[in-house]
Amino acid sequence: MRLGGDRVLSGRGGRTGDEGGSIRSFGPGGFRRLEDDPAGTSRLFIAVPVADDVRAAVGELMAGVAGASIEERAAGQPRWVRVEGLHLTLRFLGATLDERQEDVIAAVGAAARGVAPFAIALNGGGAFPNAYRPRVLWIGIGAGADVLGDLARRLNDELVNLGWASDDRPFQGHLTLARTDGVAGADEYARRLAEAGKDVRLTWQADRLVLYKSLLGRGPARYQALAEAPLRSL
Repeated sequence: MRLGGDRVLSGRGGRTGDEGGSIRSFGPGGFRRLEDDPAGTSRLFIAVPVADDVRAAVGELMAGVAGASIEERAAGQPRWVRVEGLHLTLRFLGATLDERQEDVIAAVGAAARGVAPFAIALNGGGAFPNAYRPRVLWIGIGAGADVLGDLARRLNDELVNLGWASDDRPFQGHLTLARTDGVAGADEYARRLAEAGKDVRLTWQADRLVLYKSLLGRGPARYQALAEAPLRSL
């Protein structure tokens, strides 16, 4: 069965007892839905969270590139992401039926099973689609990029088996820092990030996959963890 788009979840309990370890589910919290989100859906994505100390270091880098506070968006500033929500996205699901939460949690657990924790290294800065007319500013991934790509493929296979359309686009691992479409002088921020990114060498041990829900309202999106599955070799 193919669903009408990538679809999935709410805040009900997850499954436990899988061979790769228990999948933890978290209760529902406050949620403000955009008007164009259909009733009975949540905006979901699956990601690897960034370690606390690495998030703090990336936050300092962002502030340096901004040349100002990134807590409140000033006129002419990129739309910086919230430091506390930094993550490496493996699969974006978008508006997803709440009734399919259990299926997504099962897919996350199956994708994590048999994959051992691994090191991720951030280094280098860049922009999509290019540094001259950037829309997204990011930090690149060195070590761990191949494992992240494998996890993205495993997630895709599990979701296809449950009825989701396959995402066949090449995986481009990166850590999004800001969106700059419509920002005057965005190329200057891309230049600053490329320069600052030359000295970035940040590492941590990835140990779990997390299913997140976007909480949308004023300012940058906030994210609520709905469930997580530990990475654990068989």
